[in-house]
Amino acid sequence: MLTETPPNDPFLRYLRTLLPSYGRSASAELTRLTVSENHTYRVDDGDARLVLRVHRAGYHTREEILSELDWVSDLHSDATLHTAKPLARSDGERLSSVEHDGTRHWVSAFSFLEGEEPVVGSHLVERFEELGAINARLHAHVKSWQRPEQFARKRWDFDLMFGASPIWGDWRAAFSDKADIDLLETLENSLRERLATFGEGPERFGLIHGDLRVANLLDDGKRLAVIDFDDCGFGWFAYDFAAAISFHEEDEAIPALQAAWLRGYRGIAPFDAEDEAILPTMIMARRLLLTAWLASRTGNDTDAVYGRGFADGTVRLARAHLG
Repeated sequence: MLTETPPNDPFLRYLRTLLPSYGRSASAELTRLTVSENHTYRVDDGDARLVLRVHRAGYHTREEILSELDWVSDLHSDATLHTAKPLARSDGERLSSVEHDGTRHWVSAFSFLEGEEPVVGSHLVERFEELGAINARLHAHVKSWQRPEQFARKRWDFDLMFGASPIWGDWRAAFSDKADIDLLETLENSLRERLATFGEGPERFGLIHGDLRVANLLDDGKRLAVIDFDDCGFGWFAYDFAAAISFHEEDEAIPALQAAWLRGYRGIAPFDAEDEAILPTMIMARRLLLTAWLASRTGNDTDAVYGRGFADGTVRLARAHLG
């Protein structure tokens, strides 16, 4: 998604000085794509394109970002799925850094992929079957991949999402009505119990994309590409479906999309009845997590689209889930 690039964008001047290290002209066109957790820019230098990502300060360590790049590089090299290739500078370094307001931001680069974000709806059924197959291949890769010794990514378990120091903030910040908070606390307790019972065995829990939603897919009319592994980490494999329908959990097409995703997945790898039964729990965990995220990150592109109505939808979904 292209957005207007303001002339006072704090990163533009630095990014221009960085372009020659990627074999691009410092006068190449820079267009801001998104502002969310990260700032993402497209570089157009004649027919040559790449994408630069300025990472949110303090969210990931240098080691965590390099671990993401390790995984994506391996996925790209063995063609497990269609994804952008992480790019190194001419000196071989894969990360640069920029100081803004006294804070360091890491910068990474990727090859540019053609395509548009799919639109959620019943016509997406065919694409969700393909997405299920992509997830199955991704999870199979994880189970056989020998991770680098220094590999480090976050663990997306209940404690990280909803524990004493939740990574995306407290969902309660989105609500003022006590009845809504009481309902969602009941939901949270239910999620804790259900996930603990489901467990974290290696057949259910491992390295996942963690944010494999429609906004992180590109459709070029022939196949789906997967982008933005910024939230990859260790979590439940079934969670990747919940991420796929992020922000659209109330859409009437979801049952058909879930059925299509399962067909695609099971065409590649097993996804048993217990895995399928946990999907509503994963969907609600993801929804509650996103509610916290929106409440703590007002002013970004996603908040501008969903706003207050999203929290109201979370209450409706929780009520239906709990019966």
